[in-house]
Amino acid sequence: MATVEKSIEVDVPVSTAYNQWTQFEEFPQFMDGVSEVKQLDDKHLHWKAEIGGKEEQWEAEITSQVPDEKIAWRSVSGAENTGIVTFTPIDEQRTQVHLRIEYKPEGFIETVGDMLGSVSRSVEGDLERFKSFIEARRAESGEWRGHIHAGEVKSESDASINPMNMEKRAWAEEMRVEGESEAKAEGSDDRARTGAPSIDPTDSSDQRLTTP
Repeated sequence: MATVEKSIEVDVPVSTAYNQWTQFEEFPQFMDGVSEVKQLDDKHLHWKAEIGGKEEQWEAEITSQVPDEKIAWRSVSGAENTGIVTFTPIDEQRTQVHLRIEYKPEGFIETVGDMLGSVSRSVEGDLERFKSFIEARRAESGEWRGHIHAGEVKSESDASINPMNMEKRAWAEEMRVEGESEAKAEGSDDRARTGAPSIDPTDSSDQRLTTP
């Protein structure tokens, strides 16, 4: 398998860069030779592109997707390839986009190097066009904030109730209850030090204090 890796800095927040990349059907607007990308479902895409002067079609499966971090895929039919694109915030308004693609060259000439050079230039050009595309818009055209892990698709709402987040919420609730208990205990101590009687608000009897 041949490998191509390229990076570029884009002047938009990481969420904007990531969200735009999830709009797969818009890839032909900035990817050289790509004529069509059709999203079949949350994790399957059908690609149609011209590579080396001939039309190629393949289906790809997204194997891992984490909002604002990465999208990884592999081909499941047609031209053999795998890849990953990662998004790293440089600051609040800039993001590094890193693209790594592995593919199997077809034919002796491509194996020697012609195809490697062509793909390398194409990937570099794709990232430059993506930079121009998103910086001109200043905002994403859409978004998908779900997760994909080990072949399982989780929507954004599903991801928000994953076990780790549930543990965090349970811990926060425990801290809240503990804080309320401590506040009540401190109130009781204050009344004991001042000699003030402890009044039960549920007692219906007359609890007014009288002066002898």
